[in-house]
Amino acid sequence: MGKVYVFDHPLIQHKLTFIRDKSTGTKEFRELVDEVATLMAFEITRDLPLQEVTIDTPVETATSKVLAGKKLGLIPILRAGLGMTDGILQLIPAAKVGHVGLYRDPETLQPVEYYVKLPSDIEERELIVIDPMLATGGSAIEAIHSLKKRGAKQIRLMCLIAAPEGVEAVKEAHPDIDIYLAALDEKLNEKGYIIPGLGDAGDRLYGTK
Repeated sequence: MGKVYVFDHPLIQHKLTFIRDKSTGTKEFRELVDEVATLMAFEITRDLPLQEVTIDTPVETATSKVLAGKKLGLIPILRAGLGMTDGILQLIPAAKVGHVGLYRDPETLQPVEYYVKLPSDIEERELIVIDPMLATGGSAIEAIHSLKKRGAKQIRLMCLIAAPEGVEAVKEAHPDIDIYLAALDEKLNEKGYIIPGLGDAGDRLYGTK
């Protein structure tokens, strides 16, 4: 059964406050999202396996530890997920990056896949699906479904903020998925926006409306 982790690190919470603030401009917003993504990546990789190696320090031969070769993949959901990807790559530069593009059908309001480009070996990788906002959960559910039907077996979901409704929807659709958040907010409003939230992450990252 998947778990939900909310990172309460003081630096994450401090920076998230300025991300939420409507007076924060596009440049600063983008930089802060990058920084929080790096800090979240530090937390999300806490359980990566290690192996021992022998090295020569300037003083003597020593036994030390390195990552045990676990393959990672980052899967931002277009377009807002791109805003967190570089921040994670700062910490995990060897990770492969794939992309999932979704749009909302105006008739059914359901997410529809329009673009998928993934590493060829996703079935061997631990994948981190990235989307700043987990509102209704529809996009995340569809993105995870897209990965699973292409052979992915190990998937985590990483979001800046989430509404309880979105978390519950993902848990119901994909009970095996762990969810990592910087904040779990109060609720969705009648328009499907997270309250208190931060507005539209894509628009604030890229200066669009």
